[in-house]
Formats: sequence, structure tokens, C-alpha cells
Amino acid sequence: MKTLATQDYIVFFLYFILIVSYGGYIYYKKKKKEADSKDYFLAEGSLTWWAIGASLIASNISAEQFIGMSGSGFKMGLAIATYEWMAAFTLLIVAVFFIPVYLKNKIYTMPQYLHQRYNGQVAMIMSVFWLLLYVLVNLTSILYLGALAISSISGLNLTFCMVGLAVFALVITLGGMKVIGYTDVIQVFFLILGGLVTTYLALNLVAEQYGTTGVWNGFTLMKANASDHFHMIFDKTNPNYMDLPGLSVLIGGMLIINLNYWGCNQYITQRALGADLKTAREGILFAAFLKLLMPIIVVIPGIAAYVLHQNGYFGNELMQDGSLNPDRAYPTLLNLLPVGLKGLSFAALTAAIVASLAGKANSIATIFTLDIYNKNRAQPASEAQLVKVGKQVVIAALLIAILVAPLLGIDKKGGFQYIQEYTGFVSPGIFAMFILGFFWKKTTSNAALFATIGGFLLSLGFKFLPGLLNLEFLYSSGFAVPNTDGLYEIPFVDRMGFVFLICVLGMIAISLYENKRGVKTNGLEIEAALFKTSPAFTVWSLLVLGILAALYTVFW
Repeated sequence: MKTLATQDYIVFFLYFILIVSYGGYIYYKKKKKEADSKDYFLAEGSLTWWAIGASLIASNISAEQFIGMSGSGFKMGLAIATYEWMAAFTLLIVAVFFIPVYLKNKIYTMPQYLHQRYNGQVAMIMSVFWLLLYVLVNLTSILYLGALAISSISGLNLTFCMVGLAVFALVITLGGMKVIGYTDVIQVFFLILGGLVTTYLALNLVAEQYGTTGVWNGFTLMKANASDHFHMIFDKTNPNYMDLPGLSVLIGGMLIINLNYWGCNQYITQRALGADLKTAREGILFAAFLKLLMPIIVVIPGIAAYVLHQNGYFGNELMQDGSLNPDRAYPTLLNLLPVGLKGLSFAALTAAIVASLAGKANSIATIFTLDIYNKNRAQPASEAQLVKVGKQVVIAALLIAILVAPLLGIDKKGGFQYIQEYTGFVSPGIFAMFILGFFWKKTTSNAALFATIGGFLLSLGFKFLPGLLNLEFLYSSGFAVPNTDGLYEIPFVDRMGFVFLICVLGMIAISLYENKRGVKTNGLEIEAALFKTSPAFTVWSLLVLGILAALYTVFW
């Protein structure tokens, strides 16, 4: 069992003291005399553009990226980076078209948007759904996968790691969104610095295997000796086509995955909803630039581990229950770091996990307090009472996650790809409901309910029916491929695209039918001027798009 040296613990505790001290400083510096729910949940007016951008990335990057995405890099190569690079493109769309609509209509939570655009029934159904999803799936998986990674690196007891992460996140979360936002800046610094150190070591190790040194030499040799791991677009002969099906990663379901995550997700959009439009857009643009860097620290190490494994490294370290487990690649690399640097990278991984836990816990508290608790009272609660309930919800959510996580066996179900696929059962319908609600005033509440419930049922059907009914024509027409059990299956990225299109068509049909019957709808305040951007924002956005185009051209 690997353990941390004394120097590593010193580095880690210095990081811990820095985060807690800075969080306390921000809390007391920006604390209002009277408790304010918008200040606690949204840090209204308190976050700068760089704090918003850093917080978006810190909340997004967690164990599923460091562990799961590195594992996917080991298994399938650079193609998995499409999640990160397409996110950069998606963030620009959210900044230009989504955020202005939210801010213009004074929307602070996603259920509030649904209530304002559709009705209270749709909003309450989705509030309960999101709450269950965030607590029992997202918060729990972040905590458990993070604790597993930390336990494998440090040798500490798994339960102790879960409790420690939860307490660390609790300290930050109880300070509210402004503390989360500003401490996330430091978290991102550690995350990127520690991640780059790991990447540097991994590439150097690759270079040394071939009798040379240097990061660039290591990267060049890695490309030469694992050329199959440097293609962004897979054809049907590739065994990883089921996970990343051809051009769909550019123009199909991958866009829906990202647009739903970055534009319709309380956990993410909450960072920008308390700011003015200019600051929110600048923060999101900053996050887009950081997204371009993420594959360097979460995918490249996985590919390096693959090359090293091919050369005889990690024969036992990557094995689990007698078979190769790619998700062990990143923790294995961390255990090769020298004393001190291992502590830094350990702090980086912890920073990613804690930031995600804190962000998710705050979003859970926001939805429960503002959209369930306060909406179901005879009289609205006071600001102080809302903040108090929010803090109690944070504590309860983290306790539930600690108790439930060991029962789910999350580690046995896979890493990054598993999380993406099963989140995709609900994403197409939710995104259809949001996007039509934004830009088509005739969309009705019943149409929204169809997308929510029907989208989930359609996803189940597209997942299992091709195999159960042996629909060979789907294979011959190019829509399905055999899975590991030999049954025909539609790749989940394609499946999301099909379900989204059906949900949109169904919503249009239901809405037009109800419009003829005189059903009234609640449109949002939208005007063309909302989508106008500043010259500086436009120039920097074009730079992001240019870099993306170059990356996909080089690694096509």
C-alpha cells in the first residue's frame, strides 16, 4: 500500500490552511450585517470575472475527470478530450444566448425558470428530480470516487477519506457562494499546477523509456508509439466507437450533452447568475480558455500511462480482480512522484474534489431552500431563515452522501463514460424543454412535461429495444453497432441526438395543438439586443474557436 511521506503531508496541510484561512478572510470581509439569501446562494455582485471562470472549472473538474477521463485516455486516447474542447465551444454559446435570458428575466435557479416559463407543477417535478439526482448521484459519486482515489494514493482508510472530504467541503460551503467562488481561484491554481507536474513527470518517463529526456521528446515519442491514441474521430471499426461515434462528437449528441450541462444546470450556471451580464460573460469566456488546457492535465497522463504499460510498467498496479482497470492509471502515476511533489499533486486532486463537493452542496441547498421549502410555506421565510435552512441542507446532504456512497458500489460501475451515459437518459428531454422555452413562446406546459417524462422513456427504449428485438436493419443502415454482449445497440451519444429531435418534434406538435385550443403560455422577456456582444468578447471568442479548429484539424 502506497503512503504519503511526512513532507507530502506538510505540503497538503499548508494547502488546507491556505484555503480555510482565505475562505474565512473572504467571508468576514464581504459579510453583510444582515443575512441575505441571494448573497449566500449567489454571491450577488461579489464575484469578479476571474472568480466566476475559475469557479466554473473548479466545480466541473473532479475525480471523474482526473480518474475517469485519464482512464478513458488510457483506453481510447485523445478522442475523449472532445468533452473538454467541445465544452469550450459550448460555453461561448451559453455566454451569448443563455445567460442574457436568465439575467434579463431575473432568474436565479433552474426551477424558478421552469415556474416562470411553464408552471408550478413542471417546476416542482423538476425541483424534486434535480434534488434527488444531485444528492444521490452527483454528490455521492464525487465523494466516493474522490475518496477512493485519495485512499489509493495515501493509504488512508476509505471512510476516513470520505468524512475528511465532506468536512473540508462543509467548511467552505457554509460560507456561501462568495467563499466558494473566491477559494475556487486557489483551488484551480493547485489543480492546474499539480496536474501539470503529473503530466511533466509522465512525459519525462516516456522519454526515458526510449533513451532520451524532455517533455516534448516524450510527447513526440508517445505519438509515434501510440498513434492510434491520437485520433479525435473514430470510424465503426474502432472498438471505442460505441463511446465516441464518429462525427456525432462534433455535430450530434455531444452538443446536447454540453449545452445541457453548461446551460441548464443549477450546479454550473449558479456561478454567473449573481453577476451583471458583462462580468458573467467575461467569466464564462475565461472558463472556455481554461477548458482548452484541461486535456493536458487529465487526458495526456492517461495516454502516457498506456505507453508506459506497453513497455512493461504498472504490470500489477493497473490490475483489479484479475483484469486491467484503466481508471487506476492516474493514481498509479501520482505514486511515482517524488516526495513533496506528490503532496502537491495530492493537494490538486483534493482541490478538484472539494471544489466540486462544495459547489454541488450549495446548489442542492439553493434548490431545496428557494424552490421547495420557501414555495410551500404559507408565508415566505425571512432572509435569515432561508440562509439558516440552506446551511442545514448542506450538512444533511453531505451526511446522506457519506452514508449512501458505500452502498452504491460506484467504483464497480466504471468511470467517466458511465457517468456521461446514464446522465444522458434525462439530458435530451430537459434540454429540449429549456431551449424551446427560451426561443419559442408558443411552447406549452404539457409539451414540457412530455419532454421530461417522454424523453426518459424514449432513452430507455433506444437503449434496450435494438438488442432485445434484434433490429439488424439498424446495423445495416449504420445506426447501431454490436456491443460487448453481441447485441445491437445505438451509441449513447447518437441516442441522445435522436431522443432530443423526437422530444422537440413532440413538443412542437403538442404546443400547436394546445395553441389551437386557446391554451395560453408564459413567454420570457427576450429582445435581439440581449445577444449583442462587446468587440473584445467577440475577438477573444474567435481566438477560442480558432484554437479549437486547429486542434481538431491536427488530430482529426
